[in-house]
Amino acid sequence: MPKAISYTKGSIIYFEGDTDDRVFILQKGRVVITTTDVETKLQTTEQVKQGEFFGVKSAIGHFPREETVMTLEDSTCIAMSSQEFENLFSNNKQLIMKMLKVFSNQLRQIHKKTESVLNKNDSVNQMSGLYSVAKAFQEDSKWQSCLDVCKTYLKLYPLAPHVNEIKEMLLKANAYVKKGVSSSDGYDEEAAEGGNSIKLFELPAFKRFEKHYENGQVIITEFERGETFYLIQSGTVQLTKCVNESNKNLDILKPGEFFGEMAILDNSPRSATCVARGHVECLEFNKANFEMLITGNPQLALILLKLFCKRIYDQKRRLKILVIADPQARLADVFCMFNEMNPVPVSADRRRKFNVTESDIVHWSGLPQNIVRDEMKHFTMSRKVEIFDNYMVVNNIADMQRIVDSRTNSKK
Repeated sequence: MPKAISYTKGSIIYFEGDTDDRVFILQKGRVVITTTDVETKLQTTEQVKQGEFFGVKSAIGHFPREETVMTLEDSTCIAMSSQEFENLFSNNKQLIMKMLKVFSNQLRQIHKKTESVLNKNDSVNQMSGLYSVAKAFQEDSKWQSCLDVCKTYLKLYPLAPHVNEIKEMLLKANAYVKKGVSSSDGYDEEAAEGGNSIKLFELPAFKRFEKHYENGQVIITEFERGETFYLIQSGTVQLTKCVNESNKNLDILKPGEFFGEMAILDNSPRSATCVARGHVECLEFNKANFEMLITGNPQLALILLKLFCKRIYDQKRRLKILVIADPQARLADVFCMFNEMNPVPVSADRRRKFNVTESDIVHWSGLPQNIVRDEMKHFTMSRKVEIFDNYMVVNNIADMQRIVDSRTNSKK
């Protein structure tokens, strides 16, 4: 049951890095939240207003606290467990939409920081951005994806300056697709098949929302207007972002996850391209029924809120990798991230196997392929990493953390 807790001036309600499943509401007094910016390493502060929640993301996402919270004067907060918050959340439609929009905006801001770190400093309009996405897929020889984006471009901008180039790309991509020369996206066949038994919405009422996509098909395209969002029923979907006419991997989504909802919530263009990896089944919902669907289905709203919490945490973790200047330390931190994402029950065993390829390392690190290849040679020659066709083995994951600590500290 929620309870009131009194704090004296200067009290720490919780520290950054703490683990705690409580959500707080400031009832009276003044409370300040201090966070460390991932990119600049500078501390920023934000004062909590009376009646506002704090500690939500880490509590319901079960992640370490991302900020330190301190009282500026004698204060009283209402503390509740994550389960108690979920019960409150599911019965308050206004709170549902407000928190979804707040978290959507936070995630979009992280995406903007990611773009900045990857040297995408120039403002890109929707038309030019869509052209860059098509060109990036062509450069990667992902012909089905290139074909889909070209079709979207011609539909939205039939009189645009790049129309002739887009038509040429479309014809070339279409020829390869007809020949059966699609791209090898490296999707995990076992994982894609493993989701076929997961059906979150099997009621007949949802049948009309079903959509099917094959490997390489583009479901939504970065920079296009957002009018639909999706819930994956089976298969996996790859999220990519076009940076300097090159696609960078953001995430791999699995059955039970949403995508495309950010553009619905804040009326903005798509922030990423979503591509089917293998056969994908999903439910497509439109902008008109989004709020009705979310507020009328508390369980669905809660799933979406937790998804935002996870994505915000994951994207901050990936941004932390991208701000590391030293290439070897950055690659080592990629392996540390893989280790955090795939914890093992026996922590004493420091040997780790990751189902990743060189292409995956290039995507996650944001480094050019030649630099990744050179640094990986150093890892293999020193026997820190063993590279196979479809996976890599880190012989001692603690070595990777030591590389990150030593090389990043020395740069300060």
